[in-house]
Amino acid sequence: MGGTGRPTGSVGPVEVIRFPGRGPRPEGGTAVTIGAYDGVHLGHREVIRQVRERAAERRLRSAVVTFDRHPAMVVRPESAPLLLTDLDQKLELLAGTGVEYTVVVTFDGDRAAEPAEEFVEEVLVGCLHARAVVVGDDFHFGHERKGNVDLLRRIGEDRGFDVSGVALVGPDGTPAGEAGRVSSTAIRRALRAGELDRANAMLGRPHEVRGLVSPGDRRGRELGFPTANVAVPGDILLPADGIYAGWFVRLDGTTLPAAISLGRRPTFYEEAHASLLEAHVLDFDGDLYGEHVAVRFVGRLRGEERFESVDALVAQMVRDCDRARALLAG
Repeated sequence: MGGTGRPTGSVGPVEVIRFPGRGPRPEGGTAVTIGAYDGVHLGHREVIRQVRERAAERRLRSAVVTFDRHPAMVVRPESAPLLLTDLDQKLELLAGTGVEYTVVVTFDGDRAAEPAEEFVEEVLVGCLHARAVVVGDDFHFGHERKGNVDLLRRIGEDRGFDVSGVALVGPDGTPAGEAGRVSSTAIRRALRAGELDRANAMLGRPHEVRGLVSPGDRRGRELGFPTANVAVPGDILLPADGIYAGWFVRLDGTTLPAAISLGRRPTFYEEAHASLLEAHVLDFDGDLYGEHVAVRFVGRLRGEERFESVDALVAQMVRDCDRARALLAG
């Protein structure tokens, strides 16, 4: 979110192509990368930087091939990861990298069963006229993940494109060992552990979730801290339960400071079936019901706690709001 068009820092127009469908197949060819690109984190951005660099050097067009859903949702739905970004947000973030084409491939059972060689012929060659392919050095694709950098190179020798395998990087943008690599998996692990600073460093931005402001039990209003209850789709990853400082972003792009509660409200409930995301927009008085909004997690203030009295909880909420206001002002 953060606006309904291209995000701040975008470089130029991007053409989004749904595939199957008619591809651009530019006459001069493309430099291209492929991946799920969940989160569009710093590692992804380094690969795309190299795609754009090769495109500029060889007067090619730049392109990213991604998928309309995470492949694991089709291949192994029982263990598919929760997502860092929905498709709309992913496309906005990819547009912000300055790439010229984003090809969104429909990923279904047929696509999952497609041999890697057929995918290359259909998408990279047929749709994009690839002349340079840049991927992470651990990249795998195609049926049973049999496609890899070596296979791409063998096909490229035949079909007229070269392949670069890029070493994965750490949060500082330099090549990193296995433990320090930026990856979607590492970001998910950090978010679940409450290590928001680490997750945001790997993302290169605050973690953001989106959802609809829905009616709640109005308990926050009764305590003097009205909140917007944000219903986030179940396939999106929320951070660990706790209290956060962050930004509340409305559909028109208005960005407001907020103290954010994520959890099961143990002061009032012995058990709760799921965590609730509530944003208290600081120094704001207005109706937000029914709005589609974004919540950006900037800093973790503390874990969730059970208080012995409502008064103790309210006193802590005052302190939380003060800390959130100070953190966001800095």
